[in-house]
Amino acid sequence: MEPTDKKQRTINNNSGQRNHKQFGKWLCMVVAGLFLLFIARFAYIAVIKDVKNHDLAAAAQQRYTQSRIIPAQRGNIYDADGNVLARDTSKYTVYAVLDKNEKSVKGKPLYVTNKKRTARILAHYLDMPEKKVYKILTPKKKLYQVQFGTAGSNISVSKMEEIKAQKLPGINFIKTPARQYPEGEFARQLLGSTAVKTNKKTGQSRLVGQIGLESYFNKQLSGKDGYKKSQNDVYGYRLSDSPQAGKSAKNGDNVTLTLNNNVQHQLENLVTSADKSTKPASITAVVMEAKTGKIVAATQRPTMNSKNPSWTNALIQDTYEPGSTMKVMALASAIDSGHFNPNGTYKSGTWEMEGGKITDWNTSGWGNITFKEAFYRSSNVGFAHIEQNMGAKTWMKYLKSFGFLKPTKVYGMSGESSGTTTFRGVLEQANTSFGQGITVNTMQMMQAFSAVANNGKMMRPYIVDKVTNSQNKTVKTVHPKQVGKPISAASAKETRKYMEGVIYNKVGTGQLYKVKGYRIAGKTGTAQIGGANGYEQGSNNYIYSFVGLAPAKNPKYIIYITMRKPTTSNGPAEKTISSITTPIIKTLLDKQTTRSTKQQGVTRVPNVVGASAKSAQNQLNGKHLQVTVLGDGKKVKKQSIAPGTDSMINNRIILVTNGKVKMPNISGWSQSDVSQLTQMLNLKLDSSGSGFVKSQSIKENTEVRSGQQLKVNFEEK
Repeated sequence: MEPTDKKQRTINNNSGQRNHKQFGKWLCMVVAGLFLLFIARFAYIAVIKDVKNHDLAAAAQQRYTQSRIIPAQRGNIYDADGNVLARDTSKYTVYAVLDKNEKSVKGKPLYVTNKKRTARILAHYLDMPEKKVYKILTPKKKLYQVQFGTAGSNISVSKMEEIKAQKLPGINFIKTPARQYPEGEFARQLLGSTAVKTNKKTGQSRLVGQIGLESYFNKQLSGKDGYKKSQNDVYGYRLSDSPQAGKSAKNGDNVTLTLNNNVQHQLENLVTSADKSTKPASITAVVMEAKTGKIVAATQRPTMNSKNPSWTNALIQDTYEPGSTMKVMALASAIDSGHFNPNGTYKSGTWEMEGGKITDWNTSGWGNITFKEAFYRSSNVGFAHIEQNMGAKTWMKYLKSFGFLKPTKVYGMSGESSGTTTFRGVLEQANTSFGQGITVNTMQMMQAFSAVANNGKMMRPYIVDKVTNSQNKTVKTVHPKQVGKPISAASAKETRKYMEGVIYNKVGTGQLYKVKGYRIAGKTGTAQIGGANGYEQGSNNYIYSFVGLAPAKNPKYIIYITMRKPTTSNGPAEKTISSITTPIIKTLLDKQTTRSTKQQGVTRVPNVVGASAKSAQNQLNGKHLQVTVLGDGKKVKKQSIAPGTDSMINNRIILVTNGKVKMPNISGWSQSDVSQLTQMLNLKLDSSGSGFVKSQSIKENTEVRSGQQLKVNFEEK
C-alpha cells in the first residue's frame, strides 16, 4: 500500500503545480492588461488634458493662479472753487477676539488678555461707559469674538490709528469703504449719500450712490475695478518666472459744481440761523445767475443728515402752491399780451365769482385802487381781474411758455415733480394768477424768474459745471441753455419796474427787503397750504416767500426763498427772510463791484500758505490788505481769500496758522468777514440782525474749539 500512496501524492503535487502556474499566467495577463490600460489612459489625459469633460490644465491653472481685484477709487465732487465736497475714505469697525486658542506662530496671544485695561481704554475712544465695554468683553456664553454695536462702527481712520497705538492684544478692525463730506452740511441735499454694497460672489464691498448727485452720477463716479493674476506654488507664493496679467482699475470721474464756496457757506449759515429762530417746517433758498442759469448757492432745511433719513431734494421733488410770487409771471403775461392797464381801477377787498369768493390779505381792502397798486400791495382781487382780462386760454399759454407743469430737466437732479393744476372753472383759473390752485417746484420758479430778469430769455438752471476723468480731461461740460422766450425784452423791463415798486413804493409789501447801497426789484409771497380737506387754518400755516432781482436795472442775480409754517415768532416772516436775502445780495453785488473795478483800488492776492506768519503778514500788508492772523503757529495753513483773486484794497484777509487758535475781537466786522471766519475755524454761526458786528458770544482771546457755536449780533452803522 505504501508505493501506491506515494504515487498518488506525486500525481496530486504535479496537478497543484500546474494549477499554480495557470493562475500565475492569468494574474500576469490581468496585471499586464490593467497596466496597458493605465498607460493608455495616462497618455490620453496627457495629450487631451480632459477627464469627464473637466479641463485639467484649466483646473490646475485655476488652482495655482491667484486673482486679486483692484478696486477703483470713487470720483470726487468739487465746488466751483475746487474745494472737495465729497471724497472716498475708509471707516472701521472694531472687534475683540476672546478665544484663547488664537495665538501667533511664536505663541504670542492674539486674544484679549487684560479685559479691565482693554475696557478702560476702549471706553475712552468709543465714548461708551467702561462697565458696558467690560460686560461685552465678558459674555456669559463662550464666543470667538465680540463687537461693540454702533459705538464701535464707522470709526474714522484717525481714531482707528489712535486705538491701534495702544497695542491692545486681540483688538482688531474691519475696514469698509466710506464717503466723506468735508464741508459738512454744505449743499448736502444736492450731494446726497452713498451706501456700502457687498458682492456676494466676490465678497468685494463698494460704495453705491443712493440719492442726490451721488446717485445721479453713480456710474461715472464709480469707475471700473481692475484685477491682477499671477501663478503661485502650492504654498501660495508667486512663481518668479510667472507673468503678471490683469487690467488696471479705472478710477471714477470727478464732478465739479457751480456752487461758489463763500456764498454757499454764507447762505448755509444764514438759513441755519433763520431755521433755529423760527423753527419752520421747511426752508429753501437758491441764488442763481440771471443771465446764465448757473446756481451760485442752494440749500434747504431740513437738510441731509443722520437725524433726517427721510430725505428729499426739496428744490425739485417738493411741489407747493407758490402764492403771490406767481404774480410776477401773471403781470409779465398781461403786459406782454397787451391786457395790463396800470392806471385802470377796481374795487379791492373781496370779489364774488362763480359761487366762490376771492379775498385780499387785507379783507376790507383799500377801496378803489389802480392795477399797478394791486401789484405793489399784492392784491389777489386785482390779479383775478387781470387774469379775467387776459382770458384763461391766454394765461394758460403763458404758464406753459414759462415752463410750468413740466420738468425743467436740470442736469444732475432726478425725480423731478412736474406740478399740477385743475384749471377748471372761472374761479380756479383766476386763483392761479396769484399762485393758488397750481403747484410748482423751486427750479421751475427759478427758470421762470430768469425770463423776467434776462429780458425775456428764459434760462434752464444748472448746478453741474463739468465732469472730468481721473486724468483731469473734461468729458462733459454744461453750458448755459436758453429754453424759451415767453415774453419780450420790453415786457420784462416793464415788469421789473413794477417789482421795484414792491420794494420802494410807500404802499409796497417788500420794504423790509431794501439793500443799502443798491436798488433791487422783488416780490413777496404768502400762500395758503392745501391739504386733503381744503386749506390749512391757523395764523402761521402759510408758505412765505420772496424773490429778488439784483440789481434792478440789469439783474445779475436772482435770489428766491421759501419758508413753510414757522412755529415760533421772531417778528414778521418778512423780517426772517430778509435776514437771509439782504446780506447775500450785498455780498454778491459788492463782489460784482470789485470785479468790475479796473482802477488802483484792486490788488491781486498772493499765495502765502506755507509761508511764515510774519512774512505772510508783511507781504499782504504791502498789498494794502487788512490781515488778521489766527493761531500761535509759525506757518500759515489757510488763507481766506484764494490766491490769484482780485480784491479791493483794505479788504480783510484771515490767515490761520498751525497752532492753537484764540478768538479775535470781531467788533465792526462785516457779515461776509464773519462768514469766512466761521468757515475757516469750523464754527457754527448763530446770527441776528444785519450790517456789522455789535456783539459776539465767544470772548476775545478765548481758545476756540472746532464745532463751537458763535452767536453774533449785527447792527447797521
